[in-house]
Amino acid sequence: MKLKVATAASLLALSSTPAFAHTASVAEHSSLLSGLVHPLIGVDHLLAMLAVGFWAAMQKNKLRLQIPMVFMLVLIAGFMLGQTAFSLPIVEAGIATSVLMLGLLIATAARLPAAVALGLSGGFALFHGYAHGAEAAASSMTLFAAGFLGSSLMLHLCGGMAANTVKTQLPSLAKLAGLAIAAAGATLLAA
Repeated sequence: MKLKVATAASLLALSSTPAFAHTASVAEHSSLLSGLVHPLIGVDHLLAMLAVGFWAAMQKNKLRLQIPMVFMLVLIAGFMLGQTAFSLPIVEAGIATSVLMLGLLIATAARLPAAVALGLSGGFALFHGYAHGAEAAASSMTLFAAGFLGSSLMLHLCGGMAANTVKTQLPSLAKLAGLAIAAAGATLLAA
């Protein structure tokens, strides 16, 4: 069963098309459904959300939950910041870098000190949340936020389940998954 979930998550990640996830057309259709779908259609967000769950599942003790919890909390803060007039520089590069770094963290099975791991998780989330917030129409901001937060959490769980499957049964597959995510991040960064 776990292998089926891991396979399904992998196929979803590989079959997604590069989305034009950060365009004004998303803001025009901001709703609960738009929020739910948004992280699923953008390869950058999809890979980052899966990777956060995957990397967190590779950690010990409290960090397994703290990494995605911090990510979700800062994702909300970033979303709210994106709704303001504040301009966060290099958002797309920050998002692409998060995908690259998360892939490398998975590939190397990195276990960092808690403060560093949580700081990275929060930093990555800030860029992703800001991008979502800058795209959402103010009139339906709450519905859009609820949707993308729900999808993000679901993707974290899928990534964690995939990690739990491959890290014990096929550890080399975990390394390969991390390298594939890192390569996608490098490609996004170069674009």
